[in-house]
Order: sequence, then structure tokens, then C-alpha cells
Amino acid sequence: MSEFDELKYLTGFGNEHASADPRVPDALPVGQNSPQKCAHGLYAEQLSGTAFTAPRCQNQRSWLYRIRPSVIHRPFEAIKDNGQNWTNDFSSIPPNPNQYRWNPFPLPTKEGVTFVENLYTVCGGGDVIGRTGLAIHQFSCNASMEHTAMYNSDGDFLIVPQQGSLEITTEFGRLLVNPQEIIIIPQGIRFSVGVRGPSRGYILEVYGTHFQLPDLGPIGANGLANPRDFETPEAWFEDLDVEYTVINKYQGAWFQAKQGHSPFDVVGWHGNYCPYKYDLRKFMVINTVSFDHCDPSIFTVLTAPSVKHGTAIADFVIFPPRWGCADNTFRPPYYHRNCMSEYMGLITGCYEAKEGGFKPGGGSLHSMMTPHGPDFNCFEMASNVDLKPQRVAEGTMSFMFESSLNMAITNWAITQNVDKDYYKDWQPLKKHFTLPK
Repeated sequence: MSEFDELKYLTGFGNEHASADPRVPDALPVGQNSPQKCAHGLYAEQLSGTAFTAPRCQNQRSWLYRIRPSVIHRPFEAIKDNGQNWTNDFSSIPPNPNQYRWNPFPLPTKEGVTFVENLYTVCGGGDVIGRTGLAIHQFSCNASMEHTAMYNSDGDFLIVPQQGSLEITTEFGRLLVNPQEIIIIPQGIRFSVGVRGPSRGYILEVYGTHFQLPDLGPIGANGLANPRDFETPEAWFEDLDVEYTVINKYQGAWFQAKQGHSPFDVVGWHGNYCPYKYDLRKFMVINTVSFDHCDPSIFTVLTAPSVKHGTAIADFVIFPPRWGCADNTFRPPYYHRNCMSEYMGLITGCYEAKEGGFKPGGGSLHSMMTPHGPDFNCFEMASNVDLKPQRVAEGTMSFMFESSLNMAITNWAITQNVDKDYYKDWQPLKKHFTLPK
């Protein structure tokens, strides 16, 4: 049992939270943000996630009260030997429209590999410097980050653990993130990842936008991912005067700076710009009770909107256990060509449309306007089965990162860990058409 198993959280999506470490309950100033002298000799520091002049309904910032301001560090230096399988630059990658499926991302073969040392870019699109785009990565590790923190100057991370629990320490406090939970670490927030054994998962990175709950429209006031189920850490700090390495991903490149103290020295904080987690098993599924297969947007947990209304830089969509009861309907996902790009991942179980080669820890990409859909076995079974109410995806949790942007597959992901027989899933599909007599 770890201290992380006993953590309590603040609840609510996008709330104005206020939290002080119980060891210093009066750490927060009353009635103002930046007093002449903060209590207990603390420094006040604002962390802005949006422009000062963003509309109030969209404005995100937090005030941190810390032992030392984060400006105390030695100069950043480029990390030359990091990121050989990482990129945010997709401009020079040759296009490839084929359906792609990858086997489960390998776990480290040597000991002592941390989260930040084994990040692997699969695909992405847009421009990190222009701050419109996304990237999809995977990670695998077997060691905790010791006296090391990192932050992403370019955008937000949505992290999906697939194997192994993550003990994540942030400037705002600590979170335990288990498989079938996700964590969002917004741009600029420093964090460190601890593990309990071999661990891996997926990362959706977006730049120039933040994640928000999708509008519900005629669904009403409740449903899908309910705001009350999102959890934010309570303030926690450590006062350590030790050599710390702070890693900064900036314009897609990696830098590090040394400092003589822990960056996790925030004694109290208030605001609405903070990390948070969500348990996917709490998602309220909406589905048809009459006929036809609903569009997958009905399973959207979070969306990172673009400037075009109703169109996302990235949507995070899940396919959780649910009931299927549509009458006279082909119940699995339909055959599809899409003006969006779709990356699928599998956390646990067996995805109903492809029960063969798609395995937990693996992934697939169906690029813009590339055809995709159920494999031969799924089509034949679902076309002939006796339609009764039944549980769908029992014991399974799969997800999709969907984007309005074209996504380029990195030069290494084109060849590494690829299921080269993926296209064969559809080759046995038969012609059933007959002319009417």
C-alpha cells in the first residue's frame, strides 16, 4: 500500500478550486492573489493557460503559493541524445494513406527506463510552432523518475495508461492513475511519473487548444462524462534541497535545466488551470433503443476544439461496456470513409469489430478518407445472428483519438511493430449482391 492509494481529490470539471496542504492550512491569501508578503514566506506565482483577455467562460489560470518561484534554475541546455523516436515535426514525412495496425507496444528490455526516456511518436499533424495540431505517442517504462520532472511547453498531454498504475506528482499535488483511468496534464505544468512495475500506455498531445467537455445538445443537462466525476489533486508539497533535473519540451525539442530544489514545492493554490483525472468506467453511455448504429461521437469523453465550430483538433472517444438492442440492425460499427483521421487503441478486452489481431497495447490508424470497418468474421456473424438484447464489449475498454487534421505516420512507425497482414482482414468479404428477378 502506497501513500498514493490513500489520496483524496477535489471534484468537478473546470471548477475554481482552492487547496492548501494540511500542514500549512493558511497558505492561501484571503481576498487577493498577490499580497505584499505571502504567509509563511511563500512566493506567489500565476500560471496562465489562456490569454489574459480570453473570454471569462474560457479563461484558465491558477495562482500558486510556493517555497521558491519556478524561475530559479540554471540555463536550459539541449538534450542531444533524447527523442530519436519522438517528433512534433510532420512536415517532411511522406504521405501514406494505407490502413495501419500496430502490435502491442513493447515493454522495456532493460531495467531503469523511465517515462520520459521511452516516449515514441506514432503519428500526428499540424504545426507545433504555429500552435495548431496534435501528436499521438506511446510510452513504456519500468522505473520511476527520481529527482526529475518534465513539462510540455507546447501543449496538453492526455495520458491513457494501458498496463501498470502511474503515481504522478505535479506542482498541484499527487494523483494515482490506474488503467481505465486517464489524466490530463495541461501545458506548462511540471510533473513526474512513478511506476510500480512495467507500464505502458498512450498519449494524445494537442497544441493551441485545451480539452473540454462536449456540448450535450438535446441529450440534456446530464450524460456522457459527468463533470462531478473529474478529480483534481489536493495541494501537497515537498521541501527538498537536492539537485533536480527539469526537462522541458519546447517547440518539439527537448531541453533540461538543473536546479537545487524540488519543483514540487507548491504549498497551496487556487484557480481552474490544473491537472485532472477521470475514471472511464463512470461514463454514462447513450445508445439507440430502436434501430441503427449511432455515430461514435455519442461516446465522446473530451474534445479539444479547433477554431471551426463543431470540428475538433482532437476528440477522445471511448467504447465501453454497454447494451445493444437495436432491431433489424447491423449492430457493429458500419463501414466508413471519414473526413477525420481515426487512431484506435485498446486498453483491455477485445474490440467487437475486430476480434483477431487488435490487442491491448496495440493501435490502428485509419487516415482521412481511407475505408475501414468490420472484418469478415464480424460482418458474417453480425449479419446472421439472432437479434436479442445483449451486452456489448463486456470486459473491454477501447478508445479513439479522432482529429480533423491529416496525420502523418512517423518514419519509424511505418515499419516498426507493424501488423503487415492487417489489410487481409477485409479480403475475404464476399459479394452477396444478386439482381432481382
